[in-house]
Amino acid sequence: MAGPAFRAAAVRVRVPATSANLGPGFDALGLALGLYDDIVVRVADSGLHIDIAGEGSETLPRNEDHLLVRSLRAAFDALGGQPRGLEIVCANRIPHGRGLGSSSAAICAGLVAARAVTIGAEARLDDTAMLELATELEGHPDNVAACLLGGFTLSWMEDGAARAIRMEPSDSIVPVVFVPTKPVLTETARSLLPRTVPHVDAAVNAGRAALLVEALTRRPELLFPATEDRLHQEYRAPAMPESAALVERLRADGIPAVISGAGPTVMALADEGTADKVEHLAGADWAANRLSLDLQGACVLPLTVGTES
Repeated sequence: MAGPAFRAAAVRVRVPATSANLGPGFDALGLALGLYDDIVVRVADSGLHIDIAGEGSETLPRNEDHLLVRSLRAAFDALGGQPRGLEIVCANRIPHGRGLGSSSAAICAGLVAARAVTIGAEARLDDTAMLELATELEGHPDNVAACLLGGFTLSWMEDGAARAIRMEPSDSIVPVVFVPTKPVLTETARSLLPRTVPHVDAAVNAGRAALLVEALTRRPELLFPATEDRLHQEYRAPAMPESAALVERLRADGIPAVISGAGPTVMALADEGTADKVEHLAGADWAANRLSLDLQGACVLPLTVGTES
């Protein structure tokens, strides 16, 4: 069987940051945010060359160990063969190790770019297969689903395969993220979770997660009760005490605030009337960023489009 044919022209891919869990929706709910990484990939005659600007430019590997490269390789394998060489340029804006889906962004960027530079790729790697491969690389589908699909997503595993549905979030929601200077490893945060939880806490979380779907899509006035969590945030607090304290302080003021993903970023779900005020509540130790909702997800853009996020 002949290997795939590749396009000569470079492709540009843009992927959004994501916030998973959103309080009670542990490992299931995700939201795509208007903060982006851009990559440009070109199939070359030989070798591997990587340029990185922005987040991770001083720490990320510039070889086959880079998660983006590993994701490209996995996609090319699924498409039937590897190109002879790759040239990659990364413009990274999503903070690393902060609970904003930087690893999912790298994975999804690699998969989308590999499909875009391969002729006839969509017949071999459709959207369902993309989600399944992204989940295999990431380990869970919540962030990658939101990154690929955009908007508000609900994901789950069925017979060992990832599945997801996309919903339209209310356009009145304005996410405000508070990013601390120090990261927390996802593995560290996950290691603090107990093997069992009280039945009453599981029941409360099930109800709140169901309510959150309604609140995020149609009734944002319910976001405060809908974002109550008893399943993971309290258990992870020792790894990020400042984040836990900020969530508690914001919620004491009636603001729907949660730990973003595995943390330590805190996200408040404000609206146009409160976002400016909320943005200034955390203090100087936090980088506050008022974001839009991303409704498109990972996409291929013309090379001439501006790179501003």
